Parts: sequence; structure tokens; C-alpha cells
Amino acid sequence: MAFTETFGSEEDYKDASPEELRLYYASKASVIPHHSTPTVPPAISKIYKQNAAQYGLLSLMAVSEYQGMLQNFVIGLIGAKKILEIGLFTGASAIFFATGLARNGIAGQPDSNGYRPVISLEVSEEYATVARKNFADANVEDYIDVMVGDAHESLAKLIDQKFDLIFIDADKKSYLDYYKTIMDNEMLSKKGLIIADNTAFDCVTRLINAPVPVENNAPMLDMPESNHSEWKETGKALHEFNEYIRQDPRVEVVMLPLFTGITFIRLLSS
Repeated sequence: MAFTETFGSEEDYKDASPEELRLYYASKASVIPHHSTPTVPPAISKIYKQNAAQYGLLSLMAVSEYQGMLQNFVIGLIGAKKILEIGLFTGASAIFFATGLARNGIAGQPDSNGYRPVISLEVSEEYATVARKNFADANVEDYIDVMVGDAHESLAKLIDQKFDLIFIDADKKSYLDYYKTIMDNEMLSKKGLIIADNTAFDCVTRLINAPVPVENNAPMLDMPESNHSEWKETGKALHEFNEYIRQDPRVEVVMLPLFTGITFIRLLSS
């Protein structure tokens, strides 16, 4: 079920599981109707429908409305002015970021370095093209720059920039490399926050007791047969990322068991 500023009838919820109903209730309770900028941008529902029609199961790569609202809230909480997004897809999360910045008084215009408040990295020109159209439809194109290409190469072009919020949601096997580039080049502002998405995928939690580095024959809980080797490699990479950041003395980490796992990472005072 997709949420907007209004919600369905009791009939819409009657077959929901307790977990789904809890999500629906929390989403409804998070909407603030008197804000001039909607908690859920009006364009989001249309984007989700288009994603489902065009990309099928891949449409699940977009952040949910509730996660978008949560990340939107974080913008105001930390006073973010500049955001880096690694992994754009069709632009839903970037639209949430842009509307969150607008709500907190940040103008959509280039800074002294020529960058807009949100920089989104995307490897696919197809997704980037769709996202740009979605930005225009949502009236947030002035807030977002899109860099198309390999994220490692795009990150290398941004190492002299600082960001208040960095959202990692691209190639899962590259999370640790992205993180090291960000940290080693001090790309996160002192009061900034890194948010890493999908950090508790099923393929990760099945490695709960595996030491790192994860051996190829490491014991796992039962795995689905479909795409087994690729799923296992993804789980291995994410588990190693999770363990690396957990033991990194430079940061404090908390993983929320929401969605498929979302991890907040902040710098500790030196």
C-alpha cells in the first residue's frame, strides 16, 4: 500500500498482517498535514506506480514512503545543507531529500563550487534519465545534480567536498569501498551522518555468527536456492562492511531493524 497525505478506509487494512498494520499506522502518524511542504511529496505515489509498471520487482529498489519520511526528518535533525546520494534509481529518495531541504529553508541553487544541495550518483543512464524527469515533475530539479557513471570514479571527483548527509544505496558489494573513500578523504562534516541502506538483507543475517573476513565455505543459515551464489556474495560483502564499521574507532554506529536494515553512522569527537 502506498501512502499519500490521505489514507485508505478500514476495508483497505483488513487483510494486513500485524507488521504491515504497524507500518501503516506509523506512516500515518508521521504525516504532518499543516506543513507547507508535504511530508510525502505528491510526485512520489506516481513514481512508485511507474516503477512497478516499468521495472517489476526492481521497483523495490526505491525507498519506501516511510523510510523517505524518516530520512526527511533526519535532515532537519542534523541541520543538513549538503547531501550525497550513492545510488539514485528513479529518484524517489532524492526527491525526499530535496523536499526536506526546502522545508528547512535551504535554497535549490549551486554553491560556490557549482554543485547543487543534493548530488546523486547513478551508474545507469536509463535510470538517471527517468529520475531527471521525475525531478522536474516534482519541481525539485533546482536542488539535485546527477552524476552518471561508476560510483567509485564519481566519488573520486568529489573528494574535496564535504557533506552533512551521505546516503549509501548502490552496489552492495562496494559499500566498504565507498565508506573507506568517504572516511579517508574526510568527506563527512563533523556533525554529519552516513545512512547505509539494506544492511540487514536476508543474505546478511544468515551470516550472523560468521567471523570476518568471511570464508567462501562459511556456514550460513538456510539460503534460498534462487541466485544462490550471487546472493551469498552480497551477504558476505555486507556482513564484512557491517563488522568493519562496527569496529571502526572513528565512528558510532546503530543499525535499525527496519525495512531491510538501515544503518546510521556518525563521527565521534576527536
